[in-house]
Amino acid sequence: ADYLDNGNNKMAIQQADKLLKKHKDLHCAKVLKAIGLQRTGKQDEAYALAQEVAALEPTDDNSLQALTILYREMHRPELVTKLYEAAVKKVPNSEEYHSHLFMAYARVGEYKKMQQAGMALYKIVPKNPYYFWSVMSLIMQSISAQDENLSKTMFLPLAERMVEKMVKEDKIEAEAEVELYYMILERLEKYKEALDVVRGKLGEKLTSELQSRENKCMAMYKKLHRWPECNALARKLLLKNSDDWQFYITYFDSVFQLIDESWTPPAEEEHSLEGEVHCSIEQAVNFIEERITEESKSSRPLRGPYLAKLELIRRLRHRGCNDEYKLGDPEELMFQYFKKFGDKPCCFTDLKVFVDLLPPSQYTKFIRQLLDVIPLAAAAENEVALPGDIKALQQHLCVVQLSRLLGIYHAMEKKQKLAVVRELMLRYRHGLEFGKSCLKTELQFSDYYCLLAVHLLLDLWLEGEEAAVWQCLTLLEEGLSHSPSNAQFKLLLIRIYCRLGAFEPVSELYSSLDAKHIQHDTIGYLLTRYAGSLGHYAAASQSCNFALRFFHSNQKDTSEYIIQAYKYGAFEKIPEFIAFRNRLNSSLHFAQVRTERMLLDLLLEANISTSLEESIKSMSLSPEEDDIPWKDLRDNRDLTVLFSWDPKDRDISDEHRKLSLEEETLWLRIRSLTLRLVSGLPTLGHTIQPKNSEKTAENGVSSKIDTIRALLQQLEATVDSGKKFLEQKIQYPVLGPPPTRMAGFFSNGSCQCQTSLFYLVSDIYELDTNGLEDSAEIQERIGNSFKSLVERLTDLFNNCKGDLIEVRDGTLKTHPNLLENLVFFVETISIALWVSSYCDSVLRPFKSNLQKKKKKKKESSVAVPPVFTHFLDYVTELQTLTSNVIDHIKGLEIILTALKLEELSLKDTLLLQEEKKFTKTVQGKVQSSYHHSVQEIGELLKKRLDTIKKLKI
Repeated sequence: ADYLDNGNNKMAIQQADKLLKKHKDLHCAKVLKAIGLQRTGKQDEAYALAQEVAALEPTDDNSLQALTILYREMHRPELVTKLYEAAVKKVPNSEEYHSHLFMAYARVGEYKKMQQAGMALYKIVPKNPYYFWSVMSLIMQSISAQDENLSKTMFLPLAERMVEKMVKEDKIEAEAEVELYYMILERLEKYKEALDVVRGKLGEKLTSELQSRENKCMAMYKKLHRWPECNALARKLLLKNSDDWQFYITYFDSVFQLIDESWTPPAEEEHSLEGEVHCSIEQAVNFIEERITEESKSSRPLRGPYLAKLELIRRLRHRGCNDEYKLGDPEELMFQYFKKFGDKPCCFTDLKVFVDLLPPSQYTKFIRQLLDVIPLAAAAENEVALPGDIKALQQHLCVVQLSRLLGIYHAMEKKQKLAVVRELMLRYRHGLEFGKSCLKTELQFSDYYCLLAVHLLLDLWLEGEEAAVWQCLTLLEEGLSHSPSNAQFKLLLIRIYCRLGAFEPVSELYSSLDAKHIQHDTIGYLLTRYAGSLGHYAAASQSCNFALRFFHSNQKDTSEYIIQAYKYGAFEKIPEFIAFRNRLNSSLHFAQVRTERMLLDLLLEANISTSLEESIKSMSLSPEEDDIPWKDLRDNRDLTVLFSWDPKDRDISDEHRKLSLEEETLWLRIRSLTLRLVSGLPTLGHTIQPKNSEKTAENGVSSKIDTIRALLQQLEATVDSGKKFLEQKIQYPVLGPPPTRMAGFFSNGSCQCQTSLFYLVSDIYELDTNGLEDSAEIQERIGNSFKSLVERLTDLFNNCKGDLIEVRDGTLKTHPNLLENLVFFVETISIALWVSSYCDSVLRPFKSNLQKKKKKKKESSVAVPPVFTHFLDYVTELQTLTSNVIDHIKGLEIILTALKLEELSLKDTLLLQEEKKFTKTVQGKVQSSYHHSVQEIGELLKKRLDTIKKLKI
């Protein structure tokens, strides 16, 4: 066992063998040997050994534990349940084995058996937790039941009765048990009863979370539309803590609900269960004013009351009341708020919500007013006035962010924008002085200046100013050198490098972000969208692996979380874990990565290092199966991960999200259908009897070709939807979701090529079933297909021609679309070769039959069917075309190597000396990345060329 712990698996196997020589029935040694075998990649031997021991139904703890570890490593948790079922039969009173059995069921989600196991445990050892394990398992059955009616009429009422029994017998001990009761009542929509539980004696146990009882009461009052109670409770809680924002929202919601219902307090008794109720605007206004007066006496400044006043103004305006309640002018209130909290980084985000209250005509005046109160000092007459300390710097930063948000920078001319960029960078560099003592992991105080400058330059770039994008990269690289852990710098660099078609610097940037856990799903798209499409195949494989490793381990991990939740009685967390697991399983990104990963593996290996058939088998792919949950696809991408200070009309909107998801889904459908069509090629192989035995074709191969034809129809339909979608000409914001590769796929001709290749498969299949004799028409059709395919592939190649990087007027311009087209070309030619090898497999037997006939007839003039000549010409042309592309790529490599970037004089010599070195670095990175892409694409094409040479019949 020590050897296994230290990872020395071979020694562990040897030691186990020694032991087994002396005691050949030592179960535990056998299992430990099996673990060693499993870890050295001998899965089948390990499994056989383990089953030997399991068949004997061991009951010793060591063997059971060791087998559990082994099965877990094999990802076969269902075998653990069988193991403990047997153990429990032999040792029926063991609390330990029963609880292991319960947890084994929990791992595989067998909720009904969990319920039974929980009750069995409670009978052996009457401990409350076991009883409630059983109750929770009923709730799990109700959550997982497809039929909602069943869960409301059977599972939940049964769970409720089980808990009520404990309540009547006064056996409720722990907080978790009350939580569970509340959870059942809430799911049964018995809100009144749930409220009584929380407010009653049982509710006193709810102590672990702050305000746990109050929050639960509030939730029930809202469900029951008991607005007086909502209002009174929110009021009470705000008197205790006037900074708790959620209760302000409830307070306002309930006040206006009561006004709309014209509710009046009863004359005699209490207003409500929770005490006094406010039901008029006057009361609300006074209440907020009192909170502000209170705040002025408190020892630390609170933001809540001031923001609540702005929130109230906003709601009143929404209802058409202007200033009849004398709450003051929002502009003045925001100004006062800035004076009080302007030096806090949160000041901008607080005010951002309320800028709609300012009339656009007042924007510039408002900004000027804020600037006037910041203590800035200029060294000389016409120099920029700079802050003297961090507080002043934060205040100034807040104003700059507001200026961007109010669209003041957007309205400027190019010259003004460049002047602002200069000023912001000057302020950025000056601000670095305040951060000299910062650690490497801390951000510099002035980082936002640099980011804002880059945003302004991005505006210029989108307006057609080519040099601006290089300046963006230059400034960001400079920023990163001073603040190496600033994620915003890295994310923006990733986006810009990718837009320029340079993937190489991105891998390193992304790994330095150190994305954890769920981030592989939320920001992984930044990486996986570009790696493969820019020809960095190795990096693409790696980035898919990162993501897939996370998604696959999520399955295992979630089971562990659920088990921990049972152990510690955190029942309310269990449905959350299940929802989390489902959300990841139906993640759009997960489906994309799975599909692209398989296409990539085929592209790099099929018919190169292994046959197409073997590759498809090892991925257990089949054309009939579709494992993507189309109806439930969840878009978990975080599209706002990049900070943006843009005004609402330029920022990413819900409409953009909806369109992006639609586009991603269409593209995923196209990719998934392509993959399934390719995986159908080997299934069409040679199992066809001569013509007279029609019967055999009924269920076997003929259904395979039907599958392929059906998939092809789906592909055509999806392509049509895709084209319709693209007609809308959607422009996402520059920092919004990146568009898919769909537009390029249609416009460069890959799409037409790939679909006609799959149609060709159908024709060849027909030729195969009809034979060569009376198939002149099919043969001609195939011949024409070959010709038009060569033409289409040549057009596709023409769309790849041109310089990848060119120097224009002293500025660099990259052409990432040419690179993407080249990648599509390689993929399309690979599909063409897989289809050709299918043709080859069909034509070879015909050829050998013809040769046999020749020998029999001893004639030299047996006519050669035209399809052979067509195929030979086609293969020769494919070979010539591929060689031409390889030569073209060699040419690109030479040009890229010879491109001397140093000589670029950026004519807009806004660049300072220290910036120049960063510009050199940036251009070097882009050049090297393009070089790398071209090399990888070239290497792959050479391997493909070798496979063409084998196709000569």
